[in-house]
Amino acid sequence: MKLLISPQGTVHCVYSEAIDLATLGRLAISRGSYVEPNTDGQWLVDLSPVQGPQLGPFAQRSAALESEMDWLEQHWLPPDTGP
Repeated sequence: MKLLISPQGTVHCVYSEAIDLATLGRLAISRGSYVEPNTDGQWLVDLSPVQGPQLGPFAQRSAALESEMDWLEQHWLPPDTGP
């Protein structure tokens, strides 16, 4: 799980239950995307909640979820400026 902490102390991440995020302070959780099947049983990723594109279709939901995570980490989270 990638946590990005601003100089002001704000933490940004793609939600996961890998750690208890509440230990970091008050949470503000918002939807980053929708992963839904289409009429053909394939999976689409709709990233419009973060002004992103639609990805897919994917034959498997797991592939759609992986693509969703990759896009959010590359485009939605602030860039990683660490070593």
